[in-house]
Amino acid sequence: MTYQITGLSPDIVKPFEGATAEELSAMGAVPMTATGKPGFPCRISLEDAEAGEELILFHHMSHDVDSPYRSAYAIFARTGLAAAAQYTDAIPPVFDGRTLGMRAFGSDAMLKTAKLSLPGDADRSIRELFELDEVAYIDVHNAAHGCFVARVERFEP
Repeated sequence: MTYQITGLSPDIVKPFEGATAEELSAMGAVPMTATGKPGFPCRISLEDAEAGEELILFHHMSHDVDSPYRSAYAIFARTGLAAAAQYTDAIPPVFDGRTLGMRAFGSDAMLKTAKLSLPGDADRSIRELFELDEVAYIDVHNAAHGCFVARVERFEP
């Protein structure tokens, strides 16, 4: 079984590029400077920002579905990136060292099961969840803060 993890499209931050702090505030976003690494995970590159790097903190609808499991929360992203990161049968750096909540959904957007994945166990947890035929995709969240990290999808090369 092969899986793929893809960062969010860089288009998600286009409205924020070049905006002043006041303009960002009017859009419900905040400019942030990473103060250390890890701690500021970019959802496009799926890497933590280096200390001193600029990011935007904004509200993101990660599970935009017509079900009770619709979900949104604040996330960080860098501007100016050309493409979303993509990992096939590999774990992105933003999963490293973090306890992750993995929410496994069916094609009906209903939660089928969930799993807490300890640091270093993400690949095993993903594979175990995809052993269940009813699981179509997995939304991964940081367990402590609850923010969306990335979606994992079954992948047929």
